[in-house]
Amino acid sequence: MEINIKDKPTLTIEETALLYNIGEHKLRELTNDDNCTFVLYVGKKRLVKRKQFDDFISKAFSI
Repeated sequence: MEINIKDKPTLTIEETALLYNIGEHKLRELTNDDNCTFVLYVGKKRLVKRKQFDDFISKAFSI
């Protein structure tokens, strides 16, 4: 069973890059920050919390 990307609460770096038109390198740089509120690690896998990332993007002037 495959879940549509619009229904997922967390996204991979690759999915986030496609959906938000932000480069994977920039996303990895942002999620490397210890104060990053929208990253979730599942083992070594890095996921982006969609709701928190939307909030971050809506308040950001530039990244």
